[in-house]
Amino acid sequence: MIQIRQAVIVEGKYDKIRLSSLLDTLILETDGFAIFKNKERQALIRRLAQKRGILILTDSDAAGFKIRAFLGGSIPPQQVYHAYIPDIFGKEKRKETPSKEGKLGVEGMPTEALVQALEKAGVLYQDVQTPKRQITNADLYADGFSGRPDSRKMRAKLLEYFALPERLSTGALLKTLNTFAEYDEYRQAVKEIQQKMERE
Repeated sequence: MIQIRQAVIVEGKYDKIRLSSLLDTLILETDGFAIFKNKERQALIRRLAQKRGILILTDSDAAGFKIRAFLGGSIPPQQVYHAYIPDIFGKEKRKETPSKEGKLGVEGMPTEALVQALEKAGVLYQDVQTPKRQITNADLYADGFSGRPDSRKMRAKLLEYFALPERLSTGALLKTLNTFAEYDEYRQAVKEIQQKMERE
């Protein structure tokens, strides 16, 4: 696994699956053109860019460049890295026909091509600073955010506390928390949320 500091922004879930086997970092999807109307996701991406920088890795077709331009234009340039995949013609294994332009997307790229794209973007081999104490799945369970009858309600309050989107998946929650919060900040959030729950 390759560690990079920046969060990676991709178009869809298959791109995310492909990169998850290669990169150890937070990977977010735009869900294609849905990003244009998703204000919560836009705000989250801006916060990530401010906190650790983002790497935009979209397909090299017209749609990919449109999404790239939209995101790149809304974030200060010093917080954005761009990785470009080469034009390789073909189709992904899961698809019956090639894309409209006939090019492979991020999900279909050979590993070597993806690594070269990251190298050219200047994001590889950076020191990744990790907190002394990471927030873990065991913490989320012990603190009532998973596996309990009222966990959903508790998780909603945790997302609200850190101003994170309510639709953030449970899988993305942990990495996102470790991006935005130190362990002590998380413990303070737990304390305040539990007190609020007791008063309700």
